[in-house]
Amino acid sequence: MFKKPERMDFSKTKCFSVKDRHNLVRIDNMARLDAPYTEFKGKEMDLLVEALLRAKESGAAVTCFFGAHVIKCGLSRYVIAMLENGIIDSVASNGAGSIHDFELAYLGGTSEDVPTAIEDGSFGMWEETGAYMNEAISSGFGKGMGYGESLYAYAKKNKSKFPHLDDCVFFRAFEMGKSATYHITMGTDIIHQHPKADFAALGGSSGIDYAVFTKNLSKIDGGAHLNVGSSVTGPEVFLKALSINRNQGNTLFKITTANFDIVPLGDYKSKVTYDDFEYYYRPRKNVINRPTSQGGLGLYLEGKHEQTIPTLYNRTVVLKK
Repeated sequence: MFKKPERMDFSKTKCFSVKDRHNLVRIDNMARLDAPYTEFKGKEMDLLVEALLRAKESGAAVTCFFGAHVIKCGLSRYVIAMLENGIIDSVASNGAGSIHDFELAYLGGTSEDVPTAIEDGSFGMWEETGAYMNEAISSGFGKGMGYGESLYAYAKKNKSKFPHLDDCVFFRAFEMGKSATYHITMGTDIIHQHPKADFAALGGSSGIDYAVFTKNLSKIDGGAHLNVGSSVTGPEVFLKALSINRNQGNTLFKITTANFDIVPLGDYKSKVTYDDFEYYYRPRKNVINRPTSQGGLGLYLEGKHEQTIPTLYNRTVVLKK
């Protein structure tokens, strides 16, 4: 006999002020564009730099999907600078990417100490972050906006709350006339724990962003797509959006794809089977190999973001000025 499943009452969740939280990443310890760094060297970087510069010259688009650790590694200014200089034409991330960017913009800090916070149930229970972001997304979605645009509109309207917008990726992207899209998985983000979470708005606004991302991808023939540190969401969103484009006649075969990560893959172009652990690493199949099976070039840059991203910025922007 059917029995209606019980539900947790999220309205009973207790939240705490984020002002009392210790933040591991702060505006004052973010990487500066002129800071020394260890250069990342290799043929893959050479080939990628050539592809990005060709794309800029030809007007083909370069899209970028980054995992939240790009923000947590303090590299926001590099992403912003590459957007500003036309090396990247749009950015995308998962829900965590939006949260860290949003917190840095209003609070000047992000990234709590999860191992201790999960023990007492305080992990992610931050009143300001959950209230502001859910308010922004619900309001924006009600006006037909996507997730990223909703955050931008909220920050623009409430600038007094956001003293660090110069270092905010989504804000700067929209100010440049470009887009920042966010592709969420329900239940994975701390703002989903907040009593004000509007799940219809969260899902609906992210769905709009998926349509924006797919449209952005339609312009990358002769250009490139970068997947920086996203091992699941980025590769899956990219592959499905690519399939939609090809289904609608945008073949997108003349593309360069590049995955940035620290997972050792060895010969990443070799064939793998169900018995190989690499088979289950989505970026290898969904970013590097499958999208370029009919042409184009798939690359893997194995290294820390703190090395690969500053190198890419300096070789495509600074050295070309």
